[in-house]
Amino acid sequence: MTIRVGLTGGVASGKSTVSARLAELGAVVVDADLLARAVVGPGTPGLAAVVEEFGEGVLTPEGLLDRPALGSLVFADESRRKALEAILHPLIRAAGAELEAAAPEGAVVVHDIPLLAETGQAGAFDAVVVVDVPVEVQIQRMVEQRGMSLADARARVAAQASREERLAIADFVIDNTGDLGALEARVDEIHEALRARAGAV
Repeated sequence: MTIRVGLTGGVASGKSTVSARLAELGAVVVDADLLARAVVGPGTPGLAAVVEEFGEGVLTPEGLLDRPALGSLVFADESRRKALEAILHPLIRAAGAELEAAAPEGAVVVHDIPLLAETGQAGAFDAVVVVDVPVEVQIQRMVEQRGMSLADARARVAAQASREERLAIADFVIDNTGDLGALEARVDEIHEALRARAGAV
């Protein structure tokens, strides 16, 4: 059978690296962030619906979605943010369901969802994998690797679920405080365990 896996982790935890490794191992990865971009691509019904709701001011001169312009509208007003989510979330879910439906029998289907804990979706999956690092490591990486200020980095962490809340929903935990080799070895081990659950081994 196909096994549905939720993958999550705090900002700068290394979740994208884990997601990429799982894809290399043959998992079908459904990336919510990538789908969110795809459903408002040029010529899509999603983009048309966003323009109808928010006006032509959210388009670039080339007719693409102007993300900063849209962001300034929705992050300043919760009702506008909810209006955007009402357009995007059903489209993202439908696109994810299509990818999952196309997966071969016995596949490990990984839904890469940054806000899995925050949105209460853990129960929808056969297993939840959490990429975990201490908060200090998250902040250090954002400052050193992404050039963020300390205040901005702390604010990003504070806006997400706590480390404890994420660990509470985990079936598998990946500690990403070591080197890349250690991370990949742990991901490989978990992938094998998931394949065994799916009956693919």
